[in-house]
Amino acid sequence: MIRYSLRCERDHAFESWFQDSAAYDAQVKRRLVSCPVCNSVSIEKAIMAPRIVGKKGRDRAEPSPPTVPAEVPSAAPAPLMLAQERELRAKLKELRDHIVNNADNVGERFPNEARKMHYGETEHRPIYGEASPEEARALIDEGVEVSPLPVLPEDRN
Repeated sequence: MIRYSLRCERDHAFESWFQDSAAYDAQVKRRLVSCPVCNSVSIEKAIMAPRIVGKKGRDRAEPSPPTVPAEVPSAAPAPLMLAQERELRAKLKELRDHIVNNADNVGERFPNEARKMHYGETEHRPIYGEASPEEARALIDEGVEVSPLPVLPEDRN
C-alpha cells in the first residue's frame, strides 16, 4: 500500500491510500479519485516528504500522526467515501429505481405471484415485493428466478 498526498484543481489538500502507483494512475485516469471537499476529479499528486527510517531507527520509530488538511473545516467533516463506493451506490440506486418504476409491487403476495408466473398460471411480467429469507430460498429451490432489491444505507434512514 502507498499513501499519496493529493491536491485538487481548487487547491484542496487530502491524502489517500492506493495498492500501488499503477492503481493510483488507473483510478485517476478513470476519474474515480475525487476531492472530499469539493468532489472535483481533477486530481494530482502534491509534493510530499518521504518518511525514511534507517535500520537502527526502525524499532524506535514512532508512527507519524495522520495529517489533516487545513482547508477542511473541523465542524463539518467532509465525507471520506471512496469514489468507487459512490459510483457503486449510484448504479445500485439506478437499478432499484428502474425496477420500482417498471415493475408491479405485489407486496406480500410476491412468493405466490412469482410461482404462478414460473408455472405458467399467469402471464410473465416484472414484479417486486416482499419475501422472507425462507420464502426466497424455497423459490430458488423450485427454480424460480428471484433476486433481492439492493438496499442502500440512505433507504434505512
